[in-house]
Amino acid sequence: MATITIYDQTKKEVGSMDLAPEIFEVPVKPEIMHLVVRAQLASKRSGTHATKNRSLKRGGGAKPWRQKGTGRARAGSTRSPLWRGGGIVFGPQPRDYSFKVNKKVRRLALRMALTSRFSDESLMVVKNIDLPEIKTKHFAEVAETLGLQKALIIVKDADNKLLLSARNIPGIKMISADQLNVYDILRHRQLVILENAAQDLQERLK
Repeated sequence: MATITIYDQTKKEVGSMDLAPEIFEVPVKPEIMHLVVRAQLASKRSGTHATKNRSLKRGGGAKPWRQKGTGRARAGSTRSPLWRGGGIVFGPQPRDYSFKVNKKVRRLALRMALTSRFSDESLMVVKNIDLPEIKTKHFAEVAETLGLQKALIIVKDADNKLLLSARNIPGIKMISADQLNVYDILRHRQLVILENAAQDLQERLK
């Protein structure tokens, strides 16, 4: 079982924590994490793009000229795809891009993402972050002390004081443990977990 040091917000060691090997020491398979990330990004796509085919274009009801005798090619509508201002052939239509990934695969990919951050020594457990008031300056000082640049901070429950103080700092994102996902972990080079969130996360993913 792996052990990790717990720091306070001044980066002083205040203890240690045992990490569950079935969460933080699993074989990492990039193809599984890639599948889950693709599914997550696909589900975010609005899919509202649309083009008009010849039946959706306004006008074009009258035949432009008679069928025979003009020397020109036969034409039945000015909204034909061959004409300027005509309909679009096989253009994009509204669709749902999401696809299903099994729950076990999603949980496995989350364990792999956590393992990758732990093995890269990019994982830090912090006892707690306590700010005197909602102010970006206070959180920026804590982030500088902890050496955070592009970091994902995991809290147990939504903390309005922390959230509002951290939201204007570039590269820093705060998320609750129940909303943790593979994409956000891989998108940030550093992973910071508050102690109570780490305990909750291990109980949920075991």
